[in-house]
Amino acid sequence: MHERLRRFGYRLAVAGLVLSGAYYGLYGGVYSVADIRSMQSDRTDLMDAVDSLVSVTDSLVQRGDSLQANPEAIERVAREEYGFVRDGELLVRFVPGPADGQIGD
Repeated sequence: MHERLRRFGYRLAVAGLVLSGAYYGLYGGVYSVADIRSMQSDRTDLMDAVDSLVSVTDSLVQRGDSLQANPEAIERVAREEYGFVRDGELLVRFVPGPADGQIGD
């Protein structure tokens, strides 16, 4: 009987060590499992942001190359964004009406 209690005590101690080691492995230390999952989610979000910025950068580089090499592109930007006109052309701008849609009140 005394021998059984001793073996039970050893088994209980070993089980306690295993459980405490497992707990420390999951929730202890510098980073817990929840911290690692949160960091993985943050990493995914940041990688998506980087991909988006790469896309924007590529389009800006293409536009810059187009503006350096293509006079028609320069003229289009000057007309659309800055309202430039050639000599002899007439620029017509449309002004929005009143907020309620009635004209002349």
